[in-house]
Amino acid sequence: MKTLLLLLAAAAVPTMQYEGLTVAGGGTVETVLAPIELEFENGVLNAAADVRAIEQSPVFQPYAFGGGAKAQYGDALAQKVGSTFKLGRPEVRPVKIVVPPGSGYRMKSMAVMDVQFVQRELFKQIPKMPGKLSLAVTRETVFYAEGDATVCCSWGTHGVDAATGNSFVLASFTKEQDVQPITQQLAEFILDPLHDPLVPVRGGKQPGNTVPAWMRRGSCAGTGIASNYFLLEPTDTNPKNNVPSSTAFRAGRYHLENVALPGWYLGKAGPHSFPAADALLSGPQPCPPRGGRGTSTPSAAPAIRADVANGHWLIGYWTGSIPLREVAPQWDVIIVAFAVPDHEAPEGTMRFRVPGGQTAETFKADVAYMKSLGRKVMISLGGGGQHFTLADAKRVPNFVASVEQIVSEYGFDGIDIDFESPSLSIEPGDTDLRHPKTPSIVNLISALRQLHDHFGEKFMISLVPEGTQIPAGYPSYGGQFGSYLPITYALRDILSFVDVQDYNTPPLMGLDGEIYQPGTVDYHAAMTELLLQGFRDFPGMPAEKVAVGFLTTDTSPEIVSEAMQYLITGKAPSGTRYKLRKKGGYPRLIGAMFWTIDADRRGNYLFSNVVGPQLHGY
Repeated sequence: MKTLLLLLAAAAVPTMQYEGLTVAGGGTVETVLAPIELEFENGVLNAAADVRAIEQSPVFQPYAFGGGAKAQYGDALAQKVGSTFKLGRPEVRPVKIVVPPGSGYRMKSMAVMDVQFVQRELFKQIPKMPGKLSLAVTRETVFYAEGDATVCCSWGTHGVDAATGNSFVLASFTKEQDVQPITQQLAEFILDPLHDPLVPVRGGKQPGNTVPAWMRRGSCAGTGIASNYFLLEPTDTNPKNNVPSSTAFRAGRYHLENVALPGWYLGKAGPHSFPAADALLSGPQPCPPRGGRGTSTPSAAPAIRADVANGHWLIGYWTGSIPLREVAPQWDVIIVAFAVPDHEAPEGTMRFRVPGGQTAETFKADVAYMKSLGRKVMISLGGGGQHFTLADAKRVPNFVASVEQIVSEYGFDGIDIDFESPSLSIEPGDTDLRHPKTPSIVNLISALRQLHDHFGEKFMISLVPEGTQIPAGYPSYGGQFGSYLPITYALRDILSFVDVQDYNTPPLMGLDGEIYQPGTVDYHAAMTELLLQGFRDFPGMPAEKVAVGFLTTDTSPEIVSEAMQYLITGKAPSGTRYKLRKKGGYPRLIGAMFWTIDADRRGNYLFSNVVGPQLHGY
């Protein structure tokens, strides 16, 4: 009993050790509030005007959550887990950051920023502050990570800055959600300061952190507090963190993040969430055990193809989990994934290994068989996670020779270029997309022309840029933004088609100046018309060389069908906001691309049986 009383006494006035902060029971955390002004080439977003609203919000002002004693948002949350986290009256220290092309872009009243860039620039201006918390705030900004704008989007981040040792929370203040993004990151800092696995200490483990792997929106979110990517809470409803789940405060004056309490992750009895106790009524769904891709036999039959050529194609990537000859008849173009950089050969060399455990002879026979049916079979070069560059012109002969060998040996109809960020990045000062200077881009253009000249006019070349690599070149040209524009322009006469990945992408702006979120018909229409109509010095592509890229796990047949109908016929589905500049649509639009054919088959031909007949029926 004596030991229990001591523990209770200690819990009443706890001293908590956070990353870089020691908070004594009843004490306060000294806080620096840093409103950030982001200066872009096309305007400024400044959070200075939001300081008063933040100071008057539950971030700093006490409120009786659940009818109990009044406390700030963070302190009330900390008390739920036997801690304390009261913020002192903040010292306001404005920060100005000039954003170069390639580190972010501004669209109307919203910005998309490289979170590591902002953090570096922030702590160049805020010195070491032992024991203090930096609360840095941007206005109307979402963030991407790892220098790759396709790893998007989050409301911010939190932790300890490596350069200064400062504990910090970085988040955005928005017109619609006000302090909700700030409370999200603040809550995650309190529950899991570095978003790291548990650190063993004497007598157990450091509080928080590693939990059983949990599911979010059909995918495994990881084993930490909030998701691996984007730091999303289990309550957040949008995969790109556009409209997270929130609770209104004081008749909607402020919005606060509903966060999962540690007990939710551990499967303990509720309440599971704060401040809205009913935001999570049931525990987490555990992630399934890791395993292979599987080759489950579909229970549905593939749709019978009507052999009427109308210029519309169903294009798909094949990853080898099924024999090539078993690809459903709706697919017109089969892109084999992938030929990758050969790091054991001279720089620039590509290699291809037959996927799925098949022999080279069987695979070659399957390629020939599919071609005999009138299908096109291409080989894709690169792929996600594969860094490749022709920055040195001496690599070009190795690249050309190795690709020629792969194409000739297996009988491919052509090549697909899938060099993703950061393989292609426009260098500073290279501002003219019609006359590029960046060596990796100039040399790739030269190499692709050499390949086309070698194989002849029937040789197919396609480009599959990420959303950042073409549409994002509209608000900002530089770095990864627009990196495929000079390639597309230079090769427009010999390209077979371009199909932008409408899934590896942040929110982007259409020609009408409005911002559209991925996964919607509006987004597909707006981004595709950027490529068709052109922008900046890019003249646009003819419709017969443009396809729309979809991810089978990130969309539905209904959305794809509506998007293709709108783009090809001009007939807008109900609720569509984006208005096509060409009222009758683009009847010669080449079609739709999917990642992947294999996933479509495992899903009982969910997409090919709907979209294939639609395209072939126009």
